[in-house]
Amino acid sequence: MNPYKIITDSNTDLSPELIEQLGVYVIPMTFTMGNKLYRNYPDERDISNKEFYRLLREGQSAKTDQINSVTFQETFEPFLKEGMDLIYLAFSSGLSGTYNGARLTVEELKSKYPGRKILVVDTLAASMGEGLLVYHAAQLQKQGAAIEEVAKWVEENRNRMAHWFTVDDLNHLKRGGRVSGAAALFGTMLGIKPVLHVDDEGLLIPMEKVRGRRQSLDALVKHMAATVENPQDQVVFISHGDCLEDAGYVAQQVREKFQVQDIVINYIGPVIGSHSGPGTVALFFLGKSKN
Repeated sequence: MNPYKIITDSNTDLSPELIEQLGVYVIPMTFTMGNKLYRNYPDERDISNKEFYRLLREGQSAKTDQINSVTFQETFEPFLKEGMDLIYLAFSSGLSGTYNGARLTVEELKSKYPGRKILVVDTLAASMGEGLLVYHAAQLQKQGAAIEEVAKWVEENRNRMAHWFTVDDLNHLKRGGRVSGAAALFGTMLGIKPVLHVDDEGLLIPMEKVRGRRQSLDALVKHMAATVENPQDQVVFISHGDCLEDAGYVAQQVREKFQVQDIVINYIGPVIGSHSGPGTVALFFLGKSKN
C-alpha cells in the first residue's frame, strides 16, 4: 500500500497539538479584516482567536475567502513529488466553493501525476464537525486502512456527524442572511437564542428558538440525547466563539449524561467565527442522523 497524506483546511478548528498528533496537513483559510488579509493558521501566528473576537465585539467585520487553485497546487504537489498519494477532506460544499475548487485542481494534477491517487471528499461539515471526521479518518489511517477505505468511511458517515450549535448574537447571522433584520432586532430584545444545525446537504439550518442562554446550551445536549449512538465509545468535540465557560458547561452536561470516552474543546476559528460571532457554542458527535 502506497503511503498517503490526509489534508484538510483550517475550518476544522483543530488545535496545533491535535493536528500534530493526527499527522494531518492543514491548509489555512484566509479572511480580510480592517483592510488586512489574514491566514487562519491553527497556531494563530497571524492573529490570535482572542484578538479576533475582541475586534468583532468592537464592531469590526470580516470577509472570508475560499482556497484558490494556486494554494491547492502549492500544497498538493510537494507530497505528490515525494511519491505520496493524497486525500483532501474538504469544508462543506453547502457553505463554500472550496470543495469544487479542490476537485478542479486535482483533475489537472492527475494528468501530471498519473501514478498517484488524489482523492477529494466533501465532508458536508463545518468547524469541529469537519474536524471530527478528520480525526476519525486519521485513526483509520493509523490502523492501516487504505486511502480508499478512509474516503469510503467519510462518505458513509458524514451524514451521521451531528452539528448542533447556538449563537449569542443574532446580528452576525443577520449579516450572513440567515435571519432577517427584524428577527435579529426582536430576538435580541426578547433574549431569543436560535439553535441551528448543518443538514445532509451541508447547509446551515435554523431548527428552533429558545429563550435564554442557559436554555439554548441545554438544547444542544437535548438534541444529542435524541440521536447519539454508542456515546460510551465516542470522542465528542465542542467548539466555542471565545466563551470557554459556556463550552465547559455543555461538556459537563455531556459527561454526566453520556459517559463519553473523551471531550475535546477548542476555539471556533476566525473564518467560521466571522459568520457565527462571539458566544457561539457548537456540539459535535456521531448519531443516527445529523438531526
